Amino acid sequence: TGVAVAGEKVYVTGIRDSAQSMGTLFVFNTRGDLLLEKDYGKDFTNNFIGTRSTPVVVDELIYIESGAGAIYCLQSKSGEEVWSRDFIQDFGADSAIQFGYSESVLIDGDRLICVPGGKEQNVVALDRFNGELVWSSTGFGEQATYNSPILIEMGEQRLVIAMTEASIMGIDADHGELYWRVEQTQRNKIHANTPLYADGRLLVSSADPTSTSGLVQLKLTESGKQAEVVWRDRKFRNLLGGLVRIDTCIYGSTAFGSDWRVISWNTGETLVQNKELGGGSIIHADGMFYCYTEREGEVALVDAGPEKFEVVSKFKVPLGSREHWARLVIHDGILYIRHGEALMAYDIKDTDLN
Repeated sequence: TGVAVAGEKVYVTGIRDSAQSMGTLFVFNTRGDLLLEKDYGKDFTNNFIGTRSTPVVVDELIYIESGAGAIYCLQSKSGEEVWSRDFIQDFGADSAIQFGYSESVLIDGDRLICVPGGKEQNVVALDRFNGELVWSSTGFGEQATYNSPILIEMGEQRLVIAMTEASIMGIDADHGELYWRVEQTQRNKIHANTPLYADGRLLVSSADPTSTSGLVQLKLTESGKQAEVVWRDRKFRNLLGGLVRIDTCIYGSTAFGSDWRVISWNTGETLVQNKELGGGSIIHADGMFYCYTEREGEVALVDAGPEKFEVVSKFKVPLGSREHWARLVIHDGILYIRHGEALMAYDIKDTDLN
């Protein structure tokens, strides 16, 4: 899991003792001083041990979704629990989700929206102050997957875009009515990239070597109540590194190798390809891209555009262990890197990462 930065505080979760499987919230100031350490409940240790969900901080409340399938609302100052809900017990969710619940919850005003993956309560909206159910959508009764829902607006229509094991869904944000579904399948039911939305179109990427759906762009009608496929690339395999859209281009890497691409947003055509950097996750800030390679554990500063993808400089992450999967975060000129049990902060305001 990555970090959330709010009110000059840094929020992150972890598991101190895998034998006990207890998830813990850690709160630091921006100098790295520990302000709060609070256990919240059981988290995920079945495989790829560790917490999955980045905390969501709204005013004086913190929302954490555990890999074991529970949501905790905590007071930001004390860490005391305000309320909690269990996906399996409260919503009839499938307890066999292979890699643990991994979404960060969506806050919509006074509501919290999440995807338990239950047969009847597949996507739900809760009162974010007390955890009471506001609406539920049966969707297609599929198992939850590993990305986060998003909220979009199409004129006066507000939509939740959510994914389950084989579906991309458009759901009315106010009442939970399901409007449309586009099939999106992947081996192991993994969809670890949150959908990306811009200009009436959605981009979804989920893939491994036997993917049948790959990278797909959908166009929504003006009302948002229908969607159709614009283009699909079944060979592009971005499993969990995320994608960035800037103007008419998409930037990201394929999984399982060294292959970074600049792709046309309008057509899906590959415009630029670079194989000198291992694949991984990507973010964008101040006109530059920051890439974090999942195998080598390198952070690279990249200058990219419609006709180039150039590595300016890079360094190897010095601390931590296990997978390099947590997303980079930049706030107020500080680059935060989470790697296993280590959290690092780099001042990048006046440096080029050399």
